[in-house]
Amino acid sequence: MINNEKIVNKKVMKKTIIGITVVGKDREGIVASFTNFVFQNGGNIEKVNQNVIKGLFGMYLEASFTDIINVKKFDSGIQILSKKEKMDVNTHHETNLEKNIGVFVTKEPLCIETILDATKKKLLNGKISVIIGTEKTLENIAKKVKIPFILIEESNQDKAEEEIIKVCKKYEIDLIVLARYMKILSPNFVWRYPNRIINIHPSLLPAFPGAVAYAQAYERGTKIVGVTSHYVTENLDQGPIILQDSFKVDPNDTLEQIKSKGQKLEADTLLKAIKMHLENKLEVRWRKVHIKSKSMQ
Repeated sequence: MINNEKIVNKKVMKKTIIGITVVGKDREGIVASFTNFVFQNGGNIEKVNQNVIKGLFGMYLEASFTDIINVKKFDSGIQILSKKEKMDVNTHHETNLEKNIGVFVTKEPLCIETILDATKKKLLNGKISVIIGTEKTLENIAKKVKIPFILIEESNQDKAEEEIIKVCKKYEIDLIVLARYMKILSPNFVWRYPNRIINIHPSLLPAFPGAVAYAQAYERGTKIVGVTSHYVTENLDQGPIILQDSFKVDPNDTLEQIKSKGQKLEADTLLKAIKMHLENKLEVRWRKVHIKSKSMQ
């Protein structure tokens, strides 16, 4: 028997995803205030993560909207709420447009040179909008490719981060890359860019954390030395691991030879991690990085 009922093809609405970061002095009612705002605007909470360290509150909300939403109106409304609640709030909208990348450097050039070469060859779905340095060593590299170089010499890390936050907002940074940046970022900064700060570390974490990993590996006679690219969290060198790679150490290798091999591998591994992030291939679940299937991208 043929069923003559009309079949209606419903058009599946594409979700609009808005990431919301809330940072400020801890007190009661903040979570409810911002989650209720999302609900009142027809949104659904996909993810929520909150932390409190020494009275500093940080929260990341990922809200989805199946109906058409006026993003500008939403952003305007949440900024009004942020002033009322005395919190610093930022929104981030994932799109297929070219992402703005902010690269943080100190004095080692190979990572930033490798990234710049990749952007020149159009291998990345993004552009380096600004380079932020703690000293002038790499300023000429930025000048050669006509990318703004912002020097942050402030020794007080809290004040330095205030300056960096202003720069990142000015250039509407989507992704931050730590290209051998030798400063430890505080929770106050990291919480504003959840899973949007990528670091490279010269060891197969969790082994040999800190700034002298190659020397530690050399002193211990390690037979395999590697590097780890990971997302940055408030816990030093403990963020979700994106990629790891390694090379064998010859017993006759000097510390400088190990460093040289390692620095080349650092640059290549960092570039791979950046590329995967920009292509929306990475997803963080339960502190682990998962590679998305094609159907999820």
